[in-house]
Amino acid sequence: MFADYHVHTEFSDDSVYPMEDVVKDAIKMGLEEICVTDHVDYGIKIDWDCGKEIRYRNGEPYANVDYPRYMEEIKRMNQLYGDRILVKPGLEFGVQRHTISQFEVLFQRYPFDFIILSVHQVDDQELWTQDFQRGKTQQEYNERYYEEMLEVVKHFKNYSVLGHMDLITRYDEAGIYPFERVRPIVEEILKTVIADGKGIEVNTSSHRYGLADTTPSVEILKLYRELGGRVITIGSDSHKAAHLGAYIGETMKLLRELGFRQYCTFEKMKPIFHDLQEPL
Repeated sequence: MFADYHVHTEFSDDSVYPMEDVVKDAIKMGLEEICVTDHVDYGIKIDWDCGKEIRYRNGEPYANVDYPRYMEEIKRMNQLYGDRILVKPGLEFGVQRHTISQFEVLFQRYPFDFIILSVHQVDDQELWTQDFQRGKTQQEYNERYYEEMLEVVKHFKNYSVLGHMDLITRYDEAGIYPFERVRPIVEEILKTVIADGKGIEVNTSSHRYGLADTTPSVEILKLYRELGGRVITIGSDSHKAAHLGAYIGETMKLLRELGFRQYCTFEKMKPIFHDLQEPL
């Protein structure tokens, strides 16, 4: 199985990659399955049908996914290309503790196969803009990030995997924060994830961002396996053609080296296990 389980299209506010182009490109590169996981970030973005005026950023609407059009387009892709590739409906939930109730409502509205749970903001402050980190010490913003994640996984259960679990490292301008300082809370997060039958993803975007480690780090992947974690997905976090399917084969090899023997795709929120192997 050669699958990419973190794919963005024009339905995300940060991508203009048409879904049909994504599917055609995926077929060309031999992907057997993709899951479309466009962004929903309550707290900082609004829904199209909320009755408020949509703001624009860099000429693109700064809003969550237009859900009815999105689900219809995924359905159309399977009708057109289903004999060559399977296109699964998913979303990437950017959850904060105070937005959990909104995501609970959204999850019940549509038949998703897969949900990535990510922490993109804390207290409605973005990581990538440095708004969250500004005015805090490196210790404060790293610990606060993982504290938020722990609270979310304790109280929100309608997800499949934790996305790019140590995302804060990508935007840490102070350098690498020692893992041992956050290990206790990371371990508590992973124990909660495992107990709930959920998983984590390996996000291959670490390569294109030039990070020194994988996302999540090798230390987190080792800890997850030591704690008994088995549910793991691989996703490119693609926003354009150059990203799609990138480094999936290399990631499979790494996971084997770390002792993992299988990785997952999903159907109706249930993991399907596949042996790790090099793609054809």
